[in-house]
Amino acid sequence: MRPPEALVEALFVSTSIVALAEMGDKTQLLSFVLAAKLKRPVPIVLGILVATLANHFLAGLIGAWLASLLAPGTLKWVIAVSFFAFGAWALVPDTLEERPLPAASVFMTTVAVFFMVEMGDKTQLATVALAARYPSLVAVVCGTTLGMLIANAPAVWMGEALAKRVDMRHARFVAAALFVLLGALTLMAGDDAFRLAPVASPAP
Repeated sequence: MRPPEALVEALFVSTSIVALAEMGDKTQLLSFVLAAKLKRPVPIVLGILVATLANHFLAGLIGAWLASLLAPGTLKWVIAVSFFAFGAWALVPDTLEERPLPAASVFMTTVAVFFMVEMGDKTQLATVALAARYPSLVAVVCGTTLGMLIANAPAVWMGEALAKRVDMRHARFVAAALFVLLGALTLMAGDDAFRLAPVASPAP
């Protein structure tokens, strides 16, 4: 059984990283667009929740699978380099190519569009890396989903007013710094922290 502090760490780190990385991200821009065009905050937020859970659970499964394939020492370096790359990526402002929304309910439209836009996005790929870094898939997916809601629910309710009140550039710098810090801490961790199961002690 995993210690509670490990679960709390996975949840806290995943929430913080994604909430900051999502500021100015294309999925947050999509939240602004959906709010402006559909004007139904509750089903939009519920759609974001369902789409994120599905998308990030898939990403988490991929991360856990990759962790099972690599030796602990190799996995540590792969995760650390990934976090450094995400740090650089977080500094680049995103743009969103607007397309016609599908003819469906507000909830289903949000689920479909949000799920597709999040594919290959840095927050989805960060979820892959986080799931490879931490052994609790549930804690990571709950954390990244909570982070998405922290960033996107206000975008839906407040619209462009949020973009004017929050300095997206500063948020990107903080997100980049957190990714780099997480990469450095990953390199400093012992290889045993990346094993799927504790190593059995030798028989006397």
